[in-house]
Amino acid sequence: MKTKDLRLLSEGELLEKERQLSEELFNLRFQQATGQLENVMRIPQVKQDMARVKTILREKALNKGK
Repeated sequence: MKTKDLRLLSEGELLEKERQLSEELFNLRFQQATGQLENVMRIPQVKQDMARVKTILREKALNKGK
């Protein structure tokens, strides 16, 4: 997901996106542990998307305090 698209989301939507990504990462790790994961590159992609969401949430929180 692109950063530009994430910036358009509200704080609530970003929190929901973070929860979804966290759940997806858990499922991917579970699949990897059981040997069922087909696309191993999806794990770093999900981690990067989570970092983007957390960064934007942090920026919104800091801007809210100003």
